[in-house]
Amino acid sequence: MRREGGEDRGAGAARVAASAARYGPTEKNEGMARSGDDPSLLDVAEVAARFGTDVRRGLTAAEAADRLSRSGRNELEPRARVTRWRRLLNQFADPVVYLLLGAVAISTVVWLVEGAEGLPFEVFVIVVILVGNAVLGFVQETRAEAAVTALRRMAAPRATVVRDGAERVVPAAEVVPGDVLVLAEGDAVSADGRLVEAASLQVAEATLTGESEPSTKRGGALPGPAPLPERANMVFHGTAVTRGRGRAVVTATGMATELGRVARLLTETAEERTPLQREITQVGRLLGLAVVVIAVLVVGALLLTEDIRSARDVVDVLLVGVALAVAAVPEGLPAILSVVLAIGVQRMARQRAIVKQLASVETLGSTTVICSDKTGTLTRNEMTVRRVVTASGEVALTGTGYQAGGTVTVDGRPVDDALLDEVRVVLGGGSLANDAAIERGNGAWQTRGDPTDVAFLVAERKIEGLTELRRERFRRLAEAPFTSERRMMSTLEADAERDGRIVVVTKGAPDEVLTRCTRERAAGRVRPLTDERRREIRATVERLADEALRVLAVAYRPTEATRPPEEPETLERDLVFAGVVGMIDPPRPEARAAVAEVRQAGVRVVMITGDHPRTAARIATELGITSAGEPAVTGADLADLDERGLRRVVRDRSVYARVAPEQKLRLVDALQAEGNIVATTGDGVNDAPALKTADIGIAMGVTGTDVTKEAARMVLVDDNFATIVRAVREGRGIFTNIRTSLRYLLSSNIGEVFTMLLGVALAGVIGLSQGEGIAAPLSATQILWINLLTDTGPALALGVDPPPDDVMRRPPRPPTERVIDRPTWWAVGFVGLTMAVVTLLAFDIHHPGGLVEGTGSQAEARTAAFTTLVLAQLFNCFNSRSTRRSAFPTVFGNRLLWAAVAVSLLLQVAVVHVPLLNQAFGTAPLTPRQWALCALLASVVLGAEEVRKLVLRRTAATPSWPGGRPGRRGRR
Repeated sequence: MRREGGEDRGAGAARVAASAARYGPTEKNEGMARSGDDPSLLDVAEVAARFGTDVRRGLTAAEAADRLSRSGRNELEPRARVTRWRRLLNQFADPVVYLLLGAVAISTVVWLVEGAEGLPFEVFVIVVILVGNAVLGFVQETRAEAAVTALRRMAAPRATVVRDGAERVVPAAEVVPGDVLVLAEGDAVSADGRLVEAASLQVAEATLTGESEPSTKRGGALPGPAPLPERANMVFHGTAVTRGRGRAVVTATGMATELGRVARLLTETAEERTPLQREITQVGRLLGLAVVVIAVLVVGALLLTEDIRSARDVVDVLLVGVALAVAAVPEGLPAILSVVLAIGVQRMARQRAIVKQLASVETLGSTTVICSDKTGTLTRNEMTVRRVVTASGEVALTGTGYQAGGTVTVDGRPVDDALLDEVRVVLGGGSLANDAAIERGNGAWQTRGDPTDVAFLVAERKIEGLTELRRERFRRLAEAPFTSERRMMSTLEADAERDGRIVVVTKGAPDEVLTRCTRERAAGRVRPLTDERRREIRATVERLADEALRVLAVAYRPTEATRPPEEPETLERDLVFAGVVGMIDPPRPEARAAVAEVRQAGVRVVMITGDHPRTAARIATELGITSAGEPAVTGADLADLDERGLRRVVRDRSVYARVAPEQKLRLVDALQAEGNIVATTGDGVNDAPALKTADIGIAMGVTGTDVTKEAARMVLVDDNFATIVRAVREGRGIFTNIRTSLRYLLSSNIGEVFTMLLGVALAGVIGLSQGEGIAAPLSATQILWINLLTDTGPALALGVDPPPDDVMRRPPRPPTERVIDRPTWWAVGFVGLTMAVVTLLAFDIHHPGGLVEGTGSQAEARTAAFTTLVLAQLFNCFNSRSTRRSAFPTVFGNRLLWAAVAVSLLLQVAVVHVPLLNQAFGTAPLTPRQWALCALLASVVLGAEEVRKLVLRRTAATPSWPGGRPGRRGRR
């Protein structure tokens, strides 16, 4: 993210000049616009004047409201939203819909020409189907958008500003240029601003600059232009205060900020369509071509063979062609896919994973590598004191994270008084030289400040009464802040037990603290700190560091002074060494099981972190990501590798430490070049390119920036690696259900195509031509009804089928494997042909002539065929749940499926026996015996498929992924 000073200055100056021109006094605004001055080069008074604000009283409420109305909300611009009416109209943008609309127009014109006698039932049925499908798709898209909107609301930040001379907390979106922003430790910076004052202020800017260490801020003007990471008197939107406090005049908001500039660049990157999207498009094209060919052949054959006497006959023939087109293309497929994916997305949301793109869900089922951050994702992001070492011994602290609870023990035994006294001094001292805060709220401990400081406060509470004693006895008078150069901080405390005389308390890096110590506390006394003890202390520090613990030292010195000096640092000498602590950000308790589960599923976990290599390797070993003794690959190692060398490394190394954001992008590219489907986590702005490059980018909902969430396809509400694993499991189940729904829809619709095609071709054989009207086994409205009846409820129910028990014991689906592969097409064709045979047989049995002499009318024969095809598709629901396993062991595993079948059956009964519907669909009532015969014929579909599966199971050597090639485990 670094730029040359002049380039950065030019971009920033243009934005500041524009803001000042809108909000400050006119003359000064014009001057700023002409000069292009950078606010980091101006003194505070000039910046305040140019933005028309008072650094002490801030803006008035009226001024802020006026500026908000002119500048807009302090938000990154979302992508242009499609309006609701446009989204509803988009549901009709489909070739099959155009075909049906054409049929509506033709039928309406003919009905009017013929005198508008009776009701145009075909028109009504087609319109109902079109509107029903459109509403279904619209509702599901709206639900998905609502989930993303809910995420934004959940993450909405707040800011503290000075308005009318008083500090007020307002939504960050309402911060305007000229506001005086109040910053405290733990706050997120909600806009770009020029610092007015800064007291020990440090800001973590890694999300914007990539710098791992917090930036120390000061209020004075810079002597000359500087690149973004070196603008010490500026704060930027999307960063976070880690220490100290300050105030700043807001110079840019929303898309005018540095963060907004990055966001605008990211919007220019096009996102690739998912494999599922591409394949469904291919299937649609294939079926569309088949529609044209089959419809033309059938319509042509009917026009040549039938006795066409009127326009109504021509319309009937055309309607048969349209019906064939509808039969060939499952027009409910887009809506069904949207519903299945949206239901899965809602289930994932309940698992604390928000999927922004419905089609991204299926990518999870193919994921072969998860590139995960360490801090906050695999670990709790809650530094925890594990060890305290003093002159009298070493203790262990139990308890994990910031929650209350835990004890101080020595090898599981209580601590003696002398050692406990020394531990009290260490933990109490670390809590005094501290700027963090911890308090009870909403049933849990709420923290603010640097995680290292918070760790001392939590550890202190594990010794009864220590926190209360510290608060009663000591009062802070001054401090010498922590800096990256000093690597330590000190506070000057008034000691109530010593009549208010000052005690210096120091905490920091052991080597820095030791250089300022001349004595040591041991067994309640103070003794000289010998060279031998110094070597022992340094050896202890090395031992704790080897255990991947972060080590800090604590020291103190009582003085006789009662007033602090102007430079507190002058008292950091002749200190009494108290001891060292070893702390670590512990792994999440559920992370190890999640890593084991995802590895069993054939997915590799790669840790990419900016932390110390030793810490990364320790955590990775503890979680089972890598074996003990395997070192981490560092960013310096990666810098020395060319692309070929990098690809060799990523094949078998799984832990990367001290990695810069651009190196993370290289790692993702190298893994993809090796043929992997990569899921990548990230939280900073510089992670956004890696997230966008990955097959599925996963942003952190708690610590992630708005830009990162925009670039990602999935957002973790809880920043937890276990949530990723749950999402993978859910994604695999959803993909399996999508495949099941596709098998069901395609086999059912191909059954309709074969029925119409063979019915016309074999009309003479089955006696169809002896009846009146067009020689087709089913009417257009009957086929449309079948699609509406069986392509919605049952297909939806299959979309929420419980996933197989072994879904996480299968390898990932190969990226090259088709969603609908050749074995699936053969199975679909077999079921469709079986449906057509039993349907035409039902027609022949009830119709005079043909292979079997019947006695019913053509209306009865068509009704029997119509009913048999409906029942066959309902039986096919249970067939489609697996291409290999029998339907019977899990036949009652999906109650929703049984409910959908029952509703479909009742509706079919109504169509057959309600007089008004008889007229609309050209049906005739059936006797119980005829119903039984139809059910018996339809059940042949289930029996035939059971035989095919049995043969397949006995002949195949090993199972495979659902619908996939033989030879792989776990085929459903």
